[in-house]
Amino acid sequence: MRKYLIGAAAAVSVVVLASNGAMSAGDAVKPPSQNWSFSGFFGTFDRGALQRGFQVYDEVCAGCHSARLLAYRNLTEIGFTEDQAKKIAASKEVTDGPNDEGEMFQRPGILSDRFVRPFPNDEAARAANGGALPPDLSLMVKARIGGANYLHALLTGYKDAPKDTNLPDGMSYNLYFAGNQIAMAPPLAEDGVEYADKTKATVDQMARDVTTFLAWAAEPELEWRKRMGVKVILFLLILTGMLYAVKRKVWSDVH
Repeated sequence: MRKYLIGAAAAVSVVVLASNGAMSAGDAVKPPSQNWSFSGFFGTFDRGALQRGFQVYDEVCAGCHSARLLAYRNLTEIGFTEDQAKKIAASKEVTDGPNDEGEMFQRPGILSDRFVRPFPNDEAARAANGGALPPDLSLMVKARIGGANYLHALLTGYKDAPKDTNLPDGMSYNLYFAGNQIAMAPPLAEDGVEYADKTKATVDQMARDVTTFLAWAAEPELEWRKRMGVKVILFLLILTGMLYAVKRKVWSDVH
């Protein structure tokens, strides 16, 4: 069911988000290509990077951005144990109800809960962010031209604005954002998180890790699909060899 939900939401998100970004894309610098572990025919997700990326999302991004297609049980797919996932879920407050008195109430999260949204609705999100609506990140890697390369470049592309650029209040200068003016302040800073595995939390490292996590969130079936592709190709190669051998045998007496 989750794959179908992701596919349907992706179709809408790609059309809306990509078209919005294309309106002034001519002002943005092309993101440099990065070497991702999940790229290529045999690519796989680095579980350490996925867990660090979740930590960056949880501690930095989740204050503004939702990831509504992910549930806490999905964390077991990136290397967390069930007990670890339960502990993470329980640390969140989830609105539930109504109860017997007809009122909503707060409770600790459980594995089946989807990631808690930072705001109750879009209007509250806009009000807290100067009128800008922080997009949901579940499919962000799919929704932006350039995918993971673009997201990594965006997170590391904050610079001081050129002297001839007049930035409106509340805007930041980013080399890779369409129009170069972005409402999101630089989200990452050196040692902005303390990684559980003691990896040095540089801006580039955090950007790379959270991009890897969001690439998995957008395409959690990637590894399965690639494994299945290898099996299909091997099957077709063997089948082709067998068919050729049968053809040689059948026609061996024909001159």
